[in-house]
Amino acid sequence: MSQRARQGTTPQAIPSGGTQAPERVDAPDGRRLGLTLGMLVLPMYVALGAPSVALPAIGRALAVPFGATAWILAAWSLTSALAMPVAGRLLVRWSPFQVLAGGVVALASGSVLAGAGPILSVVIVGRLIGGAGAGATVIAVFAAATALPGRQRIRALGIIAAAGATASGCGTLLGGAVTAWLGWRAVLAIPVLALPLLPAALPSRRALTRSGSGEGNGSNGRLDIVGAAVLSVLAGSLITLLQAHSVGLPPPVTLVVGAAGALAAVGLWWRVRSTPDGFVPRRVIASRGFLAAGLIGGTVFAGYYGVLFRAPSLIERATGSGPLEAGVLLVPAAACSVLAGRLVGTLTDRFTGWQVSAALAALTVVGVLVVAIFTGPVQIVVGTALTVCGFAGAQAVLMSLAPDLVAADDRDTAQGLLNFMNALGGGIGPAAVAGLSGIVPVPVALAVLAALPLAGLVLSLTRRPTADRRPEPDATGGSPR
Repeated sequence: MSQRARQGTTPQAIPSGGTQAPERVDAPDGRRLGLTLGMLVLPMYVALGAPSVALPAIGRALAVPFGATAWILAAWSLTSALAMPVAGRLLVRWSPFQVLAGGVVALASGSVLAGAGPILSVVIVGRLIGGAGAGATVIAVFAAATALPGRQRIRALGIIAAAGATASGCGTLLGGAVTAWLGWRAVLAIPVLALPLLPAALPSRRALTRSGSGEGNGSNGRLDIVGAAVLSVLAGSLITLLQAHSVGLPPPVTLVVGAAGALAAVGLWWRVRSTPDGFVPRRVIASRGFLAAGLIGGTVFAGYYGVLFRAPSLIERATGSGPLEAGVLLVPAAACSVLAGRLVGTLTDRFTGWQVSAALAALTVVGVLVVAIFTGPVQIVVGTALTVCGFAGAQAVLMSLAPDLVAADDRDTAQGLLNFMNALGGGIGPAAVAGLSGIVPVPVALAVLAALPLAGLVLSLTRRPTADRRPEPDATGGSPR
């Protein structure tokens, strides 16, 4: 890495207390930018929650098992995850606004295809395209927000996280209403609304045209196709294997998918070692605390999306009602995201990022277990609300922490990889629940799911306090490691 890159920024952790570092007088207002960016992500996050209510209707209309409909959620999460590191690389050459515009176009076009799909495979292809656009949109939004200094950054990220969690949770209400009145196809087409919202970003285009990491890192913005390919195969194989039983995948095909995943894992390991500036830069994943942050976020996301996948159908079964009623009952759970988004800034003023993430992972564990153990609609809503708080809070805390774990020139790349791990967890959650539900009762499948955020909790608690602060550049004589 160049000497300029080494001195670009001094990574620090989320402060545990004390006085805040002085912020630039001319820094953009975090609340205003957060509201703008939060509005832009609304249709994208609605696309996560709304289809969960429509899944039973989709399964009946397309004559497929309910477990197979989990692909509608998992496909979106999968390509969204894969698009994030790609978008992080593109930000080296393109502005966040350009990446945002391209992402919104892909988001809308894929959603149109999904809504018009005559069979499940076409619907899934549309969701794959839309998910890729959603991933690029997320990275563009977070690139602008994380370029803000200190307090303004966490303020913007808190608003964006609250908007995302509220939209994904209230998506159940919107999905239920649209399913009941317009049909499930209209539900899958909802993200098209992102197109008319794009002009709302124009007043904030100055913030959206700045790339926080400068001219680029050692890769100079080149996209490592081999690295991207092996990571894509690995992620896709993992989610496919988790759902192999629920979708009736033949054993020979399952073996092929497993072999492809194993080869991809070996290929990724080799690529990271042989290509330091590749798609997964070695210096980024070797940064102290980076992999831990990604794993914590991925496990919390898995818990939330796994519950979001099953909660509507569990409520319908408990109440004997339809998707609209299930969506209405889940609105209070979605509203909790606003509280979580507002409190996260206060908490990070008094506690370290690892302590806050531990509390959020614990909330997610309890929420998943409540949904697994109790069958009453009120308890299911309470459990879902706890996972919503964990999701919204963890997103804000970990996204704010990511830029401080790496050097300045690696910030966009690190942001993309961290979002990849989070979104991949969001795909693993529904896939795991769907796959296990074909083997064991749903409560048992959810109880097993709780092991994921529990692992995130343990990882948060075992972080050493010294890992919260990285050495000053002049103390190391080089790039912080």
